[in-house]
Amino acid sequence: MEERALDELCINTIRTLAIDAIQQANSGHPGAVLGFAPAAYVLWTKFLKHNPENPNWPDRDRFVLSAGHASMLLYALLYLTGYDLSLEDLRNFRQWGSRTPGHPERHLTPGVEVTTGPLGQGFGNGVGMAIAERYLAAVFNRPGYEIVDHYVYAVVSDGDLMEGVAAEAASLAGHLRLGKLIYLYDCNRVTLSESADYSFTEDVAKRFEAYGWHVQDVPDGNDLKALEASIRAAREELDRPSLILVHTRIGYGSPKEGSYEAHGAPLGEEGVRATKERLGWPYEEPFTVPEVALRRFREAIVRGRRWEAEWRRAFEAWAQTYPDLAALWHRAHRHQLPEEWDKEIPIFPAGERIATRAASGRVLNAIAPRLPWLVGGSADLNPSTNTAMKGLGDFQSPAHRIEDPQGRSGGPIDYSGRNLHFGVREHAMGAIANGLAAHGGVRPFAATFLVFSDYMRPSIRLAALSGLPVIYVLTHDSILVGEDGPTHQPVEHLPSLRAIPNLLVIRPADANETAEAWRVAMEHTAGPVALVLTRQPVPTLNRARYAPASGLRRGGYVLADSGEGPPELILLASGSEVALCVEVYERLVRRRIRARVVSLPCWELFDAQPREYREAVLPPHVERRIAVEAASPLGWERYVGCRGRIVGLDRFGASAPYPVVAERFGFTPDRVERLSLELLEGA
Repeated sequence: MEERALDELCINTIRTLAIDAIQQANSGHPGAVLGFAPAAYVLWTKFLKHNPENPNWPDRDRFVLSAGHASMLLYALLYLTGYDLSLEDLRNFRQWGSRTPGHPERHLTPGVEVTTGPLGQGFGNGVGMAIAERYLAAVFNRPGYEIVDHYVYAVVSDGDLMEGVAAEAASLAGHLRLGKLIYLYDCNRVTLSESADYSFTEDVAKRFEAYGWHVQDVPDGNDLKALEASIRAAREELDRPSLILVHTRIGYGSPKEGSYEAHGAPLGEEGVRATKERLGWPYEEPFTVPEVALRRFREAIVRGRRWEAEWRRAFEAWAQTYPDLAALWHRAHRHQLPEEWDKEIPIFPAGERIATRAASGRVLNAIAPRLPWLVGGSADLNPSTNTAMKGLGDFQSPAHRIEDPQGRSGGPIDYSGRNLHFGVREHAMGAIANGLAAHGGVRPFAATFLVFSDYMRPSIRLAALSGLPVIYVLTHDSILVGEDGPTHQPVEHLPSLRAIPNLLVIRPADANETAEAWRVAMEHTAGPVALVLTRQPVPTLNRARYAPASGLRRGGYVLADSGEGPPELILLASGSEVALCVEVYERLVRRRIRARVVSLPCWELFDAQPREYREAVLPPHVERRIAVEAASPLGWERYVGCRGRIVGLDRFGASAPYPVVAERFGFTPDRVERLSLELLEGA
C-alpha cells in the first residue's frame, strides 16, 4: 500500500475505533478524536519513545492527554500499539469494571501516565514530569552516560488553556526553560457549549511567547508533513518549552463537523455511518482494525524493545562505573528508605513551646540529606511554612541568573537543586507535584497555608484518586493564626480534606507528634499525606508522664488516663487543642474524676485500626465525651456520639492576637472544664 494511503488508513482506524466505542457506550466525546487523530498518529508512530511491553520503563517519553475527555484517542492508541489493552476493553468503554473509563485513570489502564479530565490538570502534570526529568538527569547523568534523556508530550485543548492552573504552570515552565516539554494544542476553537468566539479570543501564541515558550503554528491539522516538521523543530529547541498550535476541525468528517454538538455526545448510528462514508472507510462491521494498519502500529513493540534494550545496556555500564549512584537510583525509584534514614530527627524536650510548623522544618532538614530524592517547595511561603531544605540548592535553569544577595537555601542553583520555587501558584504547585510523583524517581512535597489548600484542592483530590505519594505541608492551621484575620484562618478546611478518600490528614499535637507524622508520611507511598501544622507555639508534652508520640502511627491513642477503673469522661482533640485537653484532664484528676485524653491526629489511620483497638481507646460504654478542635465540628459526631459535646467553630474567625481569639471563641481550659462538669452532672 502506498505510504500516504497507509497513513490515512491508520488515522481513520483511530477515528473509527473511537466513534464505534462511543456509540456503543452511548456516551463520550468524539469531536476531539476525529479532529486530532492525525497529529496523535504522527507523534506516536514517528517520535514517541516508549515500550508497550513495559509501560514503566524509566526512560520512556511521557505522554499526557490533558484533554482527558478525548480518552478514546488514548485508548485506541494504546490498543493499536500493543499495550495490554484488548479490543474487548474498547468495546467496554465507560462500562462498570472496564479498564477504559470515561476519563483516563492512572494505574487502571496500562500506559496511562496520569489521571486527567478536569481541564488544565494534565498541563500542570506535564510540567512536573519535565522538572523530574531535568532533576534526575542533573543528578544521575555523567559524561558518556545519558541514562535520563526523554521528552514529555501532552495534548492540550482550548479548555485546558482557559483554566488558570494551566496559565500558572505555563508561566513557571517558561521561567525554568524546560526544553524537553512539548505540548500539542488542539486548536479547534470549540468548547462544550459554544464556539470559543464567545469566551476565548486571546492570541494564545503571543501569550505563550511572553511566557518564554517556543511557539509554532500548523494551519492544517491534517497536514502530516507539517506536523512532523513542527514536532522535530520542538525537539531541537532545548532552551524553551514548546507549544504547537494544531488547527483542527472538531468532529472532522462527521455531520457535526465544526460544531459544539460534536464535543460531548455520540454521533448516533446514522452519524457514525455518514462519518465512515465521508472518511472513505470501507468496513461496515464496528471495531474493524485492518491488518495492514495494525502491523504499522505494532511496529512500536519492536522499536520499544530495541530502545529499552539499548538503554539497559547503557544503564548496566553506568551502574558498574558508578555503583553508588546506581544504588541511589534503585532506592529512589522504589521509595526504599535507607537504614537509619530518620536517625537525625530530633527528640524535642518536654515543656519547650514550639510551633509544629517550626518542628516540621527541623525534622525536614534532619531527613532531607539522607533522602536525595525528596524534592519540594512552597507557593512563595518557605519562611512561613519552614520548608526550605538548607544547603540543598535551588532548582533553576543553569542559564537563568539569580541575583539574591541574601541567598536562599545554599547549594547549587541549577537543575540539581532540590528546593522548588513555585511562586504564588498553589494550583499549579498541586498539579506539578502530581506530575513529579507520577514520573517516578522523586518524592515531592508542596507547602502552603491550610486556608489556601482550597486553591489546589482539585490536584489534591486527583493525587488521592491516583494513589500518588505527594506530601502536603499545610501550616497556619486554625483561627489561632490570629492577627491576619478570617481571610487567613481556616475553619472548614479540616473536615473538607478529611472527606477526600485515600488522603491521610495528620494534625499533630506537638513537636514529637510532628516528628512521628513525618515518619508516617515518608513510609506511606499508597497515596498523599497532608501534614496540618500550627503557626503559634504549642507546649511539647512530657512523654515520661504521658504516652509516647509513636501512638500517632495508629491515628489515635490514649495520651493520658487517670486509671483506677474505666474513665467517666473522655476528652478528644487533635493538634494544638490536645494541650488544652491535657490541662483540663489534670484539673479533673485533681477533682478525683476518672478522665482520659485521646489524641486523634489522623482519623483515617484510626478508622483503619481493628475494632478491638478502637474500642480500647474509646470504650463504647463511656458515653460522656468532649471533642475539642478549633475548626468546623463536622465529623466529630462519629467519635463523641449522641451524648457527647463538640467544642468547635460554626462561624469565621476574627483578627486579634491568638490568645484573645482563643478566649473569645471559647477554646480555653475554663470552658472545657465547665462543659466537662456539666456533662458529668447530667449523668
